[in-house]
Amino acid sequence: MGASVKFSARGRRQKASFAEINVTPFVDVMLVLLVIFMVTAPMMTTGISLDLPHGDGQAIEESDRAVDISIDARSKIYLGDETVQPEALVKKLQAMQKSNPDLKIVISGDRAASYGQVIELMSLLRLAGISKVGLKTGDLVDVDALENGSGTKKK
Repeated sequence: MGASVKFSARGRRQKASFAEINVTPFVDVMLVLLVIFMVTAPMMTTGISLDLPHGDGQAIEESDRAVDISIDARSKIYLGDETVQPEALVKKLQAMQKSNPDLKIVISGDRAASYGQVIELMSLLRLAGISKVGLKTGDLVDVDALENGSGTKKK
């Protein structure tokens, strides 16, 4: 990869220029960016920290397209990551349902949240005309272990 030497008409030597791109700095920058994304990606998780109850249910089809409503231990209601009041929640969901008649809702209720609060939220959704509602749970419960008294979870 050495430079070729050319002779001019007068006999002087001239170095020919390189017509190649040096990719080493490009690779260095890309490796640094890769490391930055690998370190920051786990910190970018969104959502509300909830202690979901354990259950033995089936996953809702296409649950990644469902609207997530969460209730934390202090009975605050969240639409995605945003805190909302029940009245505002109903208006927002009705607007969403106008654009998507097949709207699906998943309720994530903290274990310490009031059972009554979850039922009231489900009633609000029903009164708003939303019928496709599911409840999100944590890990599956091992029913055999519960019968034996150990109460461990399935992995």
